[in-house]
Amino acid sequence: MPETMSFRESANLLNTISSPADVKALPVEAMPQLASEIRGELIRVLSNTGGHLGPNLGVVELTLALHRVFETPKDKFLFDVSHQGYVHKLLTGRRERFPSIRQYEGLNGFLLRTESEHDCYGAGHAGTALSAALGMAAARDMLGGDEHVVCVAGDAAFTCGVSYEALNNVASTTKRLIIVLNDNEWSIAKNVGAIAEYLSRLVASPAYAHLHDKAAKFVEWIAGKGARKLAHKAEVGLKNLLAPSVIFEDLGIRYYGPIDGHDVALLIETFEFLKTQNDPVILHILTQKGKGYAPALEKPDKFHGLGKFHLDTGETVASPTPTYSELLGTSLANFADHNNKIAAITAAMPTGTGLVGFAKRHPDRFFDVGIAEEHAALFACGLAAQGMKPFLAIYSTFMQRAFDMILHDLALQNLNVALCMDRAGLSGDDGPTHHGLFDIGYLRPIPGIIHMQPKDEEEFVDMLWTMVNHHAGPIAIRYPRGAGTGAVPRKQPQLLEVGKSEVLRHGSKAAIIALGNMCELALEAAATLEQSGVSTAVINARWIKPLDTSMIEFFARGCEVVCTMEDHVLHNGFGSAVVEHLSDQNIKTPVVRIGWPDQFIEHGTVPILRAKHGLTAAATVQKILAALPVKTSESVQPAA
Repeated sequence: MPETMSFRESANLLNTISSPADVKALPVEAMPQLASEIRGELIRVLSNTGGHLGPNLGVVELTLALHRVFETPKDKFLFDVSHQGYVHKLLTGRRERFPSIRQYEGLNGFLLRTESEHDCYGAGHAGTALSAALGMAAARDMLGGDEHVVCVAGDAAFTCGVSYEALNNVASTTKRLIIVLNDNEWSIAKNVGAIAEYLSRLVASPAYAHLHDKAAKFVEWIAGKGARKLAHKAEVGLKNLLAPSVIFEDLGIRYYGPIDGHDVALLIETFEFLKTQNDPVILHILTQKGKGYAPALEKPDKFHGLGKFHLDTGETVASPTPTYSELLGTSLANFADHNNKIAAITAAMPTGTGLVGFAKRHPDRFFDVGIAEEHAALFACGLAAQGMKPFLAIYSTFMQRAFDMILHDLALQNLNVALCMDRAGLSGDDGPTHHGLFDIGYLRPIPGIIHMQPKDEEEFVDMLWTMVNHHAGPIAIRYPRGAGTGAVPRKQPQLLEVGKSEVLRHGSKAAIIALGNMCELALEAAATLEQSGVSTAVINARWIKPLDTSMIEFFARGCEVVCTMEDHVLHNGFGSAVVEHLSDQNIKTPVVRIGWPDQFIEHGTVPILRAKHGLTAAATVQKILAALPVKTSESVQPAA
């Protein structure tokens, strides 16, 4: 049987799978063919939709074995991050809808409790599964249940501090928990740090020699003798599978492995044995991220999560202009050429944040700390306390995890750290776990912090240069996913005056104060209003904190309506700050706020979601017209 079927062949076995019961009905000998067909389906569909291809290609046999041995939804599977849950979706009644994955109103790219009864726990951030699984196991024990709880966590999840907080409590909380350590040496980028080195030493130890044969013989022996009868003899029988002096054993968790995570028959027999144990256990499996697709094996970081790609070559369509992330890496590297105080830090995302270029040019000042945002923020504080200028580049949705450190350590001590929040605003097809819609709200109340957002790429580089030259405490910038308007940065960036906005268009009846990438929509709305006889000013806010209060007051006193626009939730957002200031100044001009509603926004393309939730030029025009005083609005003729 070839490892991978042709990507365009029909999937004969997969077509018969509509539930886990169908997986159980197949002979074990058919599992490799089904695995091959699943890989073909993943590659075909994701070439059209994009998604987390590499991680899912690596867990095909594991997911088949889990569904072969356990009974969902009674038994509980928790996948850390859950981006590797596509195979689980295919086996749990969602095959027909699979081509809709990550599309508007289609399947989500992560697990959702609301999507299927087989999804017992949703996620999107790393390191959460162990604690949640332990909570489920404890609840089962208290309620007298007999279901199994299985937590699947990649080796990168063990760089998260919260994973160790959970491990510290396992043995004292439950006697029945199965943890699968899926070791592929990658999170998004290559795993780093002492934990990755520790797992590598386990794999390279003498106990791992001739692993596959030893493991297979042991499982065959267990199956032949009867696993349940021999459970009490497991400690002796597992000498061939047990690596010495492992940290998990010291924490009271029985460690088994490492074993081949692509040997589906071995996995099935091993899980059959582990489900009989009355001790918490951890099974260490070795897998290949991207298995079965050569481009994904060659570039695991690229194929962790990507957009549409060419099926035969794996090539993606390159952006015609640099993305904000790429500009960050290039600009910081250029600045660091002449400033030896600049350092760059990321949390397992050197490619996603654009810092790979910086890492190549200044390797001694680049730090990838793994999936450990809290540590990253504290590490940056330590650098700043010693006179360095650290730039901490983390997606907005992941920076949430470091909020306490930003408040308690960074801001309270007024340390000179630059926070670069990528993917601010919608993250489109990734959905609610990844939308960066809350960072204004969680940074705005912090005393002394400076926060800004650029309208385009040119202003973005100017803001980065301003951050380099800011030496009076924490400063933050938020910027969207992908490319902007295509504005080319100047060769020599300009310093921007902190708290000073920019008038893009003058007007007398209405004023739109737009933040960042909403400036383009604001100009479009203003042009439409002008055609209707409403003279409309457009202000590029630039600064979230401090506000340009003099500019806001000037237009609020001179115009009949003020409108704010932001790619952020309205609650505690930029518009809220404007309303609060006008209220404090007793300025009664009505304010229309355009932004995201008080709900978690679903996945879909940015244009679709903006149209649905009213973040468009047309919706802005209608809301401004409705807010104008009656005499003015009666004299206005809406543009055709």
